[in-house]
Amino acid sequence: MKKFDAIVIGGGPGGYVCAIKMAQSGKKVALVEREYLGGICLNVGCIPSKALLRNADLVYTMREHADDYGISFDNLVTDYEAAFKRSRQISQRQTKGVSFLMKKNGIEVIFGKAAFSGVHTLTVQMPGGETEDLEADDIVIATGSHAMVIPGWEPDGEKIFDFKQAILAEKLPESAVIIGGGAIGVEFAMIWSSYGVKVDIVEMLPHILPNEDLEAANELAKAFKKRGVKVHAGTKVKSVVKTESGTQVLLEGAEGEETLEAQVTLVAIGFRPNTAELALEKAGVEVDKRGYVTIDSAMRTTTAGIWAIGDVTGKLLLAHVASAMGKLCAKAILGEATIAIDYRMIARAVYSNPQVASFGYTETQASEAGFELKVAKFPFQANGKALGLNEYSGYVKLIADTKTKKILGASIVGPDASELLPELTLAVSHGLDFDAIAENIHAHPTLGEAVMEAAEGVFGQAVHL
Repeated sequence: MKKFDAIVIGGGPGGYVCAIKMAQSGKKVALVEREYLGGICLNVGCIPSKALLRNADLVYTMREHADDYGISFDNLVTDYEAAFKRSRQISQRQTKGVSFLMKKNGIEVIFGKAAFSGVHTLTVQMPGGETEDLEADDIVIATGSHAMVIPGWEPDGEKIFDFKQAILAEKLPESAVIIGGGAIGVEFAMIWSSYGVKVDIVEMLPHILPNEDLEAANELAKAFKKRGVKVHAGTKVKSVVKTESGTQVLLEGAEGEETLEAQVTLVAIGFRPNTAELALEKAGVEVDKRGYVTIDSAMRTTTAGIWAIGDVTGKLLLAHVASAMGKLCAKAILGEATIAIDYRMIARAVYSNPQVASFGYTETQASEAGFELKVAKFPFQANGKALGLNEYSGYVKLIADTKTKKILGASIVGPDASELLPELTLAVSHGLDFDAIAENIHAHPTLGEAVMEAAEGVFGQAVHL
């Protein structure tokens, strides 16, 4: 039986960050990982997908807007396999970095599948079949989540994909149906359509990006229309059938049934927690009705000494949220004071073109919550930097409480929208209002000026609009 002060199960952005923070404070820490360090995000998620999106943006610019930059050519040759290889190289570089950090901080990494054998004990099954028993006063569950599978739509990596198979595909499909209009579905639609792939997106809810502001979703839908991507919102999928040439997808919408044919179908409809193989019952750890581990504001589970962070808790399934939870969890284990995370006020981003980024309440949510609203919008068409970039669709939309000037939320659609949120979320976390943002001197020309102008516009004082 190997004994540690703390064991972390799962080496993703939550798990490895939590392990490092504890090790930096002198704890003897082990990290158990069943597949690869860095988790889904670094290996088959956020990092490689952003590399593919960068390639796709360049390809789309050359295909559709080369003339705008005074560039001409006879034949544009694109190589998706090269883009794929670049994405894998970047991913491998990141995961090697995590491995280095484990060694630097003296964390013992054990590859295998962990399951509870008691409250403070684990049994790890190694890749070769042998087992090892571990013990610790504190155990952190950071096992993440996996793509939801619908019976009859099981992914095979050839005709029906999940997100992992899509990201690891070395060749482009000729055509694709994407089931699910969330971040994953939208980003793959951008990647594939940039190379000329015929794409249909099917979303059961009334609009794509169902967790975002309706106006933002509509703005992105307009961008898809320009690209030739057809969006089927408010539409159910009745069946997915494999054919000799690919797949047939039967839809049911407001106007009746419709059948789409495509070489591949990507199913991106949500996630489920990775808890099935953990034997949580042996440690008395409770899960909710969806299977997510129940925690309090300090990441404690229902069993003392056992903690949970990241996707497996179902709070907000984003890598940076997992990392924040990991840091907070480490503090709690170390006996330090913690501040509860306000998940509503955490930045969210979709790396489409244009990007969609947000935090806090949408306009509809704020209204339903009973706030007296003031909403201001500043278009990127009036921003000099956006015009220079030739990426000026979209806007900065800010939502305020009229009575208190309190920042309730923001929705940004446009170039590098994800990079513009930290100023706003920092203001919220430090109790600042829109006056502070408006009075902050922004460099010119920058995209950030659009945030400043929108902040001025909350109370009718925008200069350039």
